[in-house]
Amino acid sequence: MKQDIDWGSLGFGYIKTDYRYVSKFKDGKWDDGVITEDANITLSECACVFQYSQSCFEGLKAYRTKDDRIVCFRPDMNAKRMADTAERLVMPPFPEDRFVEAVKQVVKANADFVPPYGTGATLYLRPFMMGTNPVIGVKPADEFEFRIFTTPVGPYFKGGAKPITIKVSDYDRAAPHGTGNIKAGLNYAMSLYPITVAHEEGFAENMYLDAATRTKVEETGGANFIFITKDGTLVTPKSDSILPSITRRSICYVAEHILGMKVEHREVLFSEVADFAECGLCGTAAVISPVGRIFDHGKEINFPAGMDDMGPVTRKLYETLTGIQKCEIEAPEGWIVEI
Repeated sequence: MKQDIDWGSLGFGYIKTDYRYVSKFKDGKWDDGVITEDANITLSECACVFQYSQSCFEGLKAYRTKDDRIVCFRPDMNAKRMADTAERLVMPPFPEDRFVEAVKQVVKANADFVPPYGTGATLYLRPFMMGTNPVIGVKPADEFEFRIFTTPVGPYFKGGAKPITIKVSDYDRAAPHGTGNIKAGLNYAMSLYPITVAHEEGFAENMYLDAATRTKVEETGGANFIFITKDGTLVTPKSDSILPSITRRSICYVAEHILGMKVEHREVLFSEVADFAECGLCGTAAVISPVGRIFDHGKEINFPAGMDDMGPVTRKLYETLTGIQKCEIEAPEGWIVEI
């Protein structure tokens, strides 16, 4: 039954859907996994996820096409990234082929919650894994749970494709004592306080600089940066502490191989930022959101091509990427998985 939801008014929030996928790891192996209606999780108070935060998550979306098919965008990349994350956290990787199959199962089960084509909304999938058995000494868990829930969402930033204003953060995204973000940008908790401060000050996001020198652009709390030079080159910041964004990597491929643009993935000095023609934030949730202004402790950087609307090059990248995601533009091989 189609859901009675005002799809066009959705924000980026949680709406409970009917089904979720669950698989458990015990005695050295993953079980077969099930689709269940139960949205609740019961764990010991001493579960490793509570004591030592042994957990990780992914994010991807399902889309409805103009001809009413349902598709997902590059879920194999999410499967690979989650396996890399699990390895770093001493967790058993969920098999990548089973990850993709679980995505198909849970989207199919919640097909009525996939928003109609043209509403600007999508079905967001949140795969996550956690250590579940009691652990009091500092060590990894022995038992784990892998789950995927879904929720229909609208734009990540209010205003959709309208340019946002961000600030250079006074805080480091890195964890205390220079430990930094590990392999897959796992510790989002470290950005919760800075983003709360930014919102209270009227900004949509933070720009984090590198913790060591505070001279190089890294990322925001929930997205990677993209920049467009005055001669039309796409530039993306490079750093070991930046989340390896699937959206950013897809944009770079689109820019170089479909739009014929020059692409540079390199260190970006903050001193360069004022010279770029366009700036945007990219990620699964944000897709591509234009940045119009950056505030830096009393100084203001404006991007003339994106002050009132998405800049022309950013728009072309956005339209091409979303066209591929919705099957309006032919996708590179393997990028689209039909449900």
